[in-house]
Amino acid sequence: MTKNTTTTHLYFSKKLKQFNFLERFLAFLGFTLVTCLFIACFFYLNYQAVTFHGFPWFGLSDAASSALQTEATALNANQRLGFLDEGGDSCDIYDGKWVWDDNYPLYQSPDCPFIDSGFRCLENGRPDSFYTKWRWQPKGCNLPRFNATKMLEKLRNRRLAFIGDSIGRNQWESMLCMLSSAIPSKDSIYEVNGSPITKHKGSLVFRFADYNCTVEYYRAPFLVAQGSAPRGAPKGVRMTLRLDRMTRTHQQWVDADVLVFNSGHWWSPKKTTNRGCYFQEGTEVYLKMDPATAFRKSFETLLDFVHSQVNTNKTQVFFRTYAPEHFRGGAWNNGGHCHHIKLPYFGPFPDKTEKPVEIVCDVLSKRPERLQVMDMMNVTPMTYQRQDGHTSLYHFGRGNESEPSGEDCSHWCLPGVPDSWNELLYAHFLKWESVHSSSPTVHSQATL
Repeated sequence: MTKNTTTTHLYFSKKLKQFNFLERFLAFLGFTLVTCLFIACFFYLNYQAVTFHGFPWFGLSDAASSALQTEATALNANQRLGFLDEGGDSCDIYDGKWVWDDNYPLYQSPDCPFIDSGFRCLENGRPDSFYTKWRWQPKGCNLPRFNATKMLEKLRNRRLAFIGDSIGRNQWESMLCMLSSAIPSKDSIYEVNGSPITKHKGSLVFRFADYNCTVEYYRAPFLVAQGSAPRGAPKGVRMTLRLDRMTRTHQQWVDADVLVFNSGHWWSPKKTTNRGCYFQEGTEVYLKMDPATAFRKSFETLLDFVHSQVNTNKTQVFFRTYAPEHFRGGAWNNGGHCHHIKLPYFGPFPDKTEKPVEIVCDVLSKRPERLQVMDMMNVTPMTYQRQDGHTSLYHFGRGNESEPSGEDCSHWCLPGVPDSWNELLYAHFLKWESVHSSSPTVHSQATL
């Protein structure tokens, strides 16, 4: 035993002599660099996602991290003006950042029967729920906390309608869930025609019986009328978009008390001209008009329609801007993916905005009188950062076996990002209500 011990000591003594000063210095330097990079990565990914979630690396329990977050949130809240306070009008609620909030989400998807199966990411197998914990915080003010009961009371005997594409439907379903969270009996909320919500196309009108109000969705990806090619149209024209006429469903929603429009995702060659869908004004069909120009004309038509046909003394009108996609490594049909992204992007905004947003801003700047009849909800920059919130692989749920293969990096998990759009809508809604509360208005009767 003594001989073996002596041999071992001699072995380590030789190794220690071989480990000279330079090697020790390089080892120390390497360790220091790795440690600094490790810490820097956490700050880049947003320290709140690490410390406030109670990860054990910093010795913070969930209770301790939650207490720290509450204290920090209260301090910031006291320093900011409320958006609904006097002087809050000057606050740009779209200029802000995403902050971690353990009080989110506002509802749980199993508790809401009004979500398409393709938006139920957690129920469809998504392993993380980080994307449900982010709250939008404007830099210059605080948003009012969403209160479903308060909004339902203000919607009593009234109508809220969403008109647009499937991303608009995403937002509409989010609003149904947010409002229904205040209703114990979900049976008192129903589609007036008995239509199922999943995979149903066209319009859907859900009535909240306790408040005699409706929350409605009208599918209109282009917002303008779409129909068959006119007689004598050039060869290859299968259908046209009537850029000078509103969608045919306008008579159904024109008298609603709150209108929320969106468009932009379908204004591309692959959704229009590549399918034989061209653009028409009057009797003339334009074969060489590009989709961006056509979108501009359609938005001008929308503005003119709202100005001339909607009673804006009674009706609040909003246009929500384009919600960016986040495909990596290809498009939706050739390997594009986003399922690996678990956190928002906290880097700088891109120098150039999305084309549909540029067009909307340009049209409104040249026609400032139209700003008096429509509020633009510019959610594009804030949504650009939410690369983590898409349905990705998890749009395959029970009954979705017929879905095409591939990931969906366009639509959003619920609960998730569309809830934040609706929190902004809620803030605008309350602001408008406070301004108009002193003047008598005639509300439309909700659909029975």
